[in-house]
Amino acid sequence: MAAPTTSHKLGAEALGTFWLVLGGCGTAVLAGRGVGTLGIALAFGLTVLTAAYAFGPISGGHFNPAVTVGLATAKRFDWKDAPGYVAAQVVGATVAGAVLLAIASGTDGFDRVASGFATNGYGDRSPGGYSLLAVIITEIVLTAFFLYVIFGATAKRAAVGFAGLTIGLALTLIHLISIPVSNTSVNPARSLGVAWFGGGDALQQVWVFILAPIIGAAIAGVTHAMIVGDDTD
Repeated sequence: MAAPTTSHKLGAEALGTFWLVLGGCGTAVLAGRGVGTLGIALAFGLTVLTAAYAFGPISGGHFNPAVTVGLATAKRFDWKDAPGYVAAQVVGATVAGAVLLAIASGTDGFDRVASGFATNGYGDRSPGGYSLLAVIITEIVLTAFFLYVIFGATAKRAAVGFAGLTIGLALTLIHLISIPVSNTSVNPARSLGVAWFGGGDALQQVWVFILAPIIGAAIAGVTHAMIVGDDTD
């Protein structure tokens, strides 16, 4: 079987990120009141789980610029390939946001700005009114732990075949913790994918959800082996 080409890998990253945003943010926008926080958290977990098994064997299943940066920082991914992966992820997320807007606009009275459109925020745009500092801490810490889980679940010494399930469950838990705080990002592509369509306030605050997850991922990438040892230890 031929190895995936670069274009195949980028296509897989775009498709996987599209599915993550359409499934997770779509649940929040289209069925949020009906399913509640638990339902939205499960939706994000299930989308990353299914995408990991469907597209992960092709591209490695990042679907998140923070994951790409974290893996590169930990020397598990080549930095030269990171820009292409990030671009594919942002494109996939943005197309998903546009598709979701087209679907949501099919009902009378839908207002993408007033509804929040599954965007992330702090202060008066935080679901629980959390401050900027609280949101930054939350996004850095949870993204770092998401990467720690990914590093452990995909290590050579880990149980074979369970990485996608472990990562999906971790993302579900992360959403249960942080939906009230920031509406959960831990993924700059997910945040940008809907922020483009969520109004000026969403775009003004989206920098936090680009920067904080990247910082958290880089911290995990630098410290994981220092804490638990190299995969070969």
